[in-house]
Amino acid sequence: MNDQSIMENLLLTTKGVCDLYMHGTIESSTQNVHQAFDAALSDSLCMQDDIYKQMTAKGWYPSEQADTQQMQQVKQKYAQMN
Repeated sequence: MNDQSIMENLLLTTKGVCDLYMHGTIESSTQNVHQAFDAALSDSLCMQDDIYKQMTAKGWYPSEQADTQQMQQVKQKYAQMN
């Protein structure tokens, strides 16, 4: 397994953990449990961001800039729905 695959697996796992902590936060029945899940979610989101930044720096997570015209079209479409 190469470094890129390891990082991809770490990112996917971290995203899954964030999802679990988010639901734990939302569904908490007491303030103490809510705070514990919320703190864990915050830490996990920071970890996910660090992994993403490292992958982007190495060119392993390419992204493209959204087209301005397409963004305007989407905004107009949803503005008309209101």
